[in-house]
Amino acid sequence: MKWTRGSLWGVVLLFMLTLAGRAGGEPAQLSDESRMCLDCHAKPGIIKFFQNNESLIAYVDADKFQTSVHNALACSSCHPDFSSGKHPTREFKTKAHYRIRSSLVCRQCHTDEQIKKRAVHRGLLQEEKAGKPPVCTNCHGSHTVTRLSGESSFTNEEQYCSRCHSHSMTMHFKNSDTLSLKVDSLALKTSVHGKLSCSDCHFGFSSEEHPRRNFKTRRDFTLASSESCRRCHFDKYTKTLESIHYTVLSQGKLNAPVCTDCHGSHAIYRVGKERTASAKRCQRCHSKEYDTYALSVHGNALFNEHNQDVPVCVDCHTAHTIEDPLSINYRERIPEMCSNCHAKKEVVGKYGLSTDVQKTYLADFHGVSLGLYKMEKGKLDKPHKAIAVCTDCHGTHNIMNTRGTEASVVKSNLLKRCQKCHADANEHFPDAWLSHYEPSLKRAPLVFLAGLAYQIFIPIMLIGFVLQVLLHIWRYAVNR
Repeated sequence: MKWTRGSLWGVVLLFMLTLAGRAGGEPAQLSDESRMCLDCHAKPGIIKFFQNNESLIAYVDADKFQTSVHNALACSSCHPDFSSGKHPTREFKTKAHYRIRSSLVCRQCHTDEQIKKRAVHRGLLQEEKAGKPPVCTNCHGSHTVTRLSGESSFTNEEQYCSRCHSHSMTMHFKNSDTLSLKVDSLALKTSVHGKLSCSDCHFGFSSEEHPRRNFKTRRDFTLASSESCRRCHFDKYTKTLESIHYTVLSQGKLNAPVCTDCHGSHAIYRVGKERTASAKRCQRCHSKEYDTYALSVHGNALFNEHNQDVPVCVDCHTAHTIEDPLSINYRERIPEMCSNCHAKKEVVGKYGLSTDVQKTYLADFHGVSLGLYKMEKGKLDKPHKAIAVCTDCHGTHNIMNTRGTEASVVKSNLLKRCQKCHADANEHFPDAWLSHYEPSLKRAPLVFLAGLAYQIFIPIMLIGFVLQVLLHIWRYAVNR
């Protein structure tokens, strides 16, 4: 066999790497050359500038270099242009250009045959053929290279994955869409999935397997990724199958939200923990409704006063079983939805609001009509005529304060709603509504007194009627 100068140099480097491998990453005695280089490079402040004004810190942590797998190598092994008596000044256009040139040194020892044994490397070699050269230091580092097999220095799967995914990485799709694959480690650790391993959600990926998947669009990737959620959250997943979102999605409208659109991917937090964040999730698709809600009495209290008692989107529409709000079934449940807050003294009582909302509504004509219809709707063959519910009078997302300067606006809107069924209603028609407060001497005293009179008069009249009947029977019996 004929040995070339390059092959002999490669054998020498491989021999030195073998010695470093035996050390298993343990501190080694640095060469005289390395110690001389560290006299300068172990001191912070050395910066390399490039022609496009980018910069690179040339500081080397001596302790970390001493425990790396390359600890037995001299600096000139990887920086062949430099030596104890030679320190040339080299010019590079960009930092990327410098890093690509530096990575070529790695290939002198690590052949393509060795590299492509790992799936993640095979993908990089394919990209290299397409004109995108790999940069080894993006994943492995430069002076702190650790072992990736055998006695690995990684204590868990997250550390292994973060060696690549803590850096800027981009996934490219066939339609030219891109997606950043950089993961914020702190956000992941503090999320509700902080105790899970990467492969729990990214099934099929590990330190040994890194399959390459091709998607036409970024949206296709998102839809496929969201399917992983049902492996653990099958109860929530089955609920979404009944929602309007899934109905729209199944009709081919791929922009309908799925799990990761609302909950995120790596920075997942408990929805109930921050109600403001919960409302803002819906803004991504329903911006018009969100803007209207933000100006309402509920939205103002949430965003400006940070009041956590007010309802947000999921309180009325639910989180997973989201029903079409225009359907009759949804409309019939509106009084029940509103009473979830407005019938509880611990929620609205401290704001001076009536807690007799459901009681007063169910007792009037509209509430009684709705109750009767719900009982008989299965027997009705004709279409149902819409009966006034809370949102008809108060609005949906644009609910305003019934007191103060907005009271006149509320009254005007209420009159327009009343006229849809009561065509002859005039401007005083809404004044006949006692709101949701029970009459008292302070509120609607005439109505209260009239009601009190009826409560006294009607029993007396009934008692008199019974006495009259009894007396009539007694007289009939005596005269007989």
